[in-house]
Amino acid sequence: MSSYERYYLGIDIGTHESKGVLIDSSCRVVSFASTKHGLDNPRPGWFEHDAEGIWWKDFCLLSKRLLALSGISPQSIGCIGASGLGCDCVPVDENCTPLHKAVLYGIDSRATGEVKELTALWGNAGGEIPSPLCSSSIAPKILWFKHHYPEIHASAYKFLTASSYLTAKLTGHFCMDKYLATSWAPLYQLTGMNVNEELCSMCCQPHQLPELSYATDIAGSISSQAAYETGLAEGTPVLTGTGDSGAEAISAGVFQPGDIMVQIGSTCFLIYYTDHMLSDPRIWPGPFIVPGSLCITAGTNTAGTLTQWYRDNLFPELLATERSGGENAFSAMAAAIKDIPAGSNGLITLPYFSGERTPINDPCAKGMIFGLQIGHNRHHIYKSALEGIGYSIAQHFAILEENHLPVNKIVLTGGGTKNNQWTQIIADILGREVYLPKVTIGAAYGDALMSALADGVVSDWRAMDRMVERGQTITPILANHQVYRSYLPIFGQLYRSTSSLMHLL
Repeated sequence: MSSYERYYLGIDIGTHESKGVLIDSSCRVVSFASTKHGLDNPRPGWFEHDAEGIWWKDFCLLSKRLLALSGISPQSIGCIGASGLGCDCVPVDENCTPLHKAVLYGIDSRATGEVKELTALWGNAGGEIPSPLCSSSIAPKILWFKHHYPEIHASAYKFLTASSYLTAKLTGHFCMDKYLATSWAPLYQLTGMNVNEELCSMCCQPHQLPELSYATDIAGSISSQAAYETGLAEGTPVLTGTGDSGAEAISAGVFQPGDIMVQIGSTCFLIYYTDHMLSDPRIWPGPFIVPGSLCITAGTNTAGTLTQWYRDNLFPELLATERSGGENAFSAMAAAIKDIPAGSNGLITLPYFSGERTPINDPCAKGMIFGLQIGHNRHHIYKSALEGIGYSIAQHFAILEENHLPVNKIVLTGGGTKNNQWTQIIADILGREVYLPKVTIGAAYGDALMSALADGVVSDWRAMDRMVERGQTITPILANHQVYRSYLPIFGQLYRSTSSLMHLL
């Protein structure tokens, strides 16, 4: 390889898996690596990661593995980008040593009491809170630390999220991108994105929050200690970084108003690029990664985690076969539902097995399998679960339609896209063409693309748009769409009719 060629590194930390990629100056993938990790669930509704033992360990492992696989000199890397779980919170000291395990995003509902407390105290904080506080909001998580671990809260140098933690470990600079700051509202002001000192003081001291910048801004360079631990070259520029879903949207080509990404990972996350702000309590508006742009985001609490639950509990023999070297369990499950008709012969699943974020914002919501009859089997039940996630996605598209926001391009990303039955279900429920990106690595590829942009080998966002290619297109089956149109109202009514009972449970 030419000694003058420059390469770009992207690493993303996910809920159950971390991925890394090296690309060249033409944005072609040179090497790829991944590693799986655990998820702590110490109590019902609590989900945690060990930031040092998972986030930083995975980053170091992947950076060294990518260099070894590619044979590239660390000095040839022009820039590094990192992303990770978005709406999580970890308190750290001045050396970026975690003081507690990281409290994860909306799947963690431990701060439900703090959500209610701050909602009663703040209201919408004079318009500074773009949507109701929920389990994804960071302010209640910080207040939870204040209530339950006052010593940790008081001694915390900063409260960080995954990408800001990684950037700080790499550079010593405590910063976070403006896209992620929306979930910290009203601790940051939406207009100037500065710390709102008056409101912040109710949760923590303003100096305990990271500085804000754009995801593609250079936060600093690799320190000598980080170089030793990661195998990277000291002095290599590092981006501010961003959340995993934001980076995945970049990898998928969400560059123009009207583009939307539907990320089917452990949860489902949607990012819609818009040219104007929208106020609707069912979704989350805010700035996007492209400087000066806006987006609407939304997220469910289950997707891949739900299919994993079904695999482990309803298809254990398929999992055993996979572990002994046989067919992948998910592939076998998908093949078995191929001939089950749309609607699963009268079954509807509410996929609220971990409560729910948007559009209902109810951490006490419960899962439901409705319409069971003696003729149903586990394959019907499984397909109904996939359809339940699809119905939830469709509810978000309905919100865009209600607000007269056009959808021009729908791209599906994430591990769920490996299930061609699921992607067809989503296309059929929406009644719209959807497509997959040609490079399906996801957020890590988006991190690498943003690194190339920051280093100047990609001239601007328009040039980036031309470089991110479309892959497979999935066309909806009209007859299936008609069936799903009749089921969608029942799906919505099921929750409205039973939510009070869910709360009693």
